[in-house]
Amino acid sequence: MAEATATTKAKAKPAPGVFETPKFELPSFEMPKIDMPVAFREIAEKGIAQAKETYEKMKAAAEESTAVLEDTYASATKGVTAYNLKLIECARANTNAAFDFAGQFLAAKSLSEAVELSSFHARKQFEAMAAQGKELTALAQKAAADASEPIKTGVSSALGRVV
Repeated sequence: MAEATATTKAKAKPAPGVFETPKFELPSFEMPKIDMPVAFREIAEKGIAQAKETYEKMKAAAEESTAVLEDTYASATKGVTAYNLKLIECARANTNAAFDFAGQFLAAKSLSEAVELSSFHARKQFEAMAAQGKELTALAQKAAADASEPIKTGVSSALGRVV
């Protein structure tokens, strides 16, 4: 039995050199050393200088654009905040007026008094909402103008440098 195991192990070993990679040298492809003419070298140097200059200009333009956008967003944020505060103030005033009307309406002693209170409240609320609409419109226009101002100045300064 030991002999059978030994012969099996001997058969399991591959023959030497069967799975080895062949050994050969790759040819060397050396580039011949050529001196570049001075004109080509100057053209390459000019191209690199122009690329660096263009990169600097693009970088400055990108930084300026970023600053303009930051100013625009800051202005827009202020305008939207003011608009939202005014909207909340209007809602509070309208809610208080509705509660006051409800209290007065429930305290009415006659139908004619209730109708009079209703018509007075409707007229008063219509006038209040008209005034609130005008104020909100003015705030929205101001916010839009303030938000667009940094863009206008940025574009005009960019065009001033180009022209």
